Amino acid sequence: MISTNGSERAAGISLSKVQEKAPDLVSLYKAAGAGVRRHGLEGVRAAVYLVLDRSGSMRPYYRDGTMQHLAEQVLSLSAHFDDDGVVPVVFFSTDVDGSAEVTLGGHRGRIDKLHENLGHMGRTNYHWAMDEVVDHYLASGSQDPALVVFQTDGGPTGKFAAERYLCKAAHLPLFWQFIGFGDPDDNEFAFLRKLDTLAVPARRIVDNAGFFHAGRTPRAVPDDDLFDQLLQEFPDWLAAARTAGITR
Repeated sequence: MISTNGSERAAGISLSKVQEKAPDLVSLYKAAGAGVRRHGLEGVRAAVYLVLDRSGSMRPYYRDGTMQHLAEQVLSLSAHFDDDGVVPVVFFSTDVDGSAEVTLGGHRGRIDKLHENLGHMGRTNYHWAMDEVVDHYLASGSQDPALVVFQTDGGPTGKFAAERYLCKAAHLPLFWQFIGFGDPDDNEFAFLRKLDTLAVPARRIVDNAGFFHAGRTPRAVPDDDLFDQLLQEFPDWLAAARTAGITR
């Protein structure tokens, strides 16, 4: 569990525990650990969230196992930041479709089963999913920062609401790492690039978001590259958030 009282404790889960509970994730765990070290994040404690797009255009990515694989990558990364082996997951489309958890050892086929039980796939609205993450984080009582991996295959219907929510959320210890799936030339991703570059401090107290595009076949992205992209802006945000008094 992430500490809420500031006590000094080693971050993460040991390799031996991963080997025991999730041997199929050992390779991903090692690749994630290498990324953590490359970005100077050893010993950092943080919660890790996963937000997954369930708009209608996402069907192929659920069908071919891409979404399950992303969850396993994020779970393996979280094992270096938190020792409870749990990643809260929020599914969204027009609204929040559902919330659940992916756990170390209980991860196999988890995303596929959850997705199948959530029914209709709608449009794309970020802000309801962001609100769900904020509510969960505040209810947890954690004082540690959080890395929110937010996957989508396009811009939201409610662009103003998403932009406004991101700026308001900059006062919280949450970093939003957006990852785009699909055609890199699609104009839908212009909005995410805009979110990544919103002015500081005119629009938000710190730069609390990053974006990278994983292409049409994100599962083909090498694990090392994916972890590097997920962590690329996190250290800078941590430093800025500490300076601004947002996190310890």
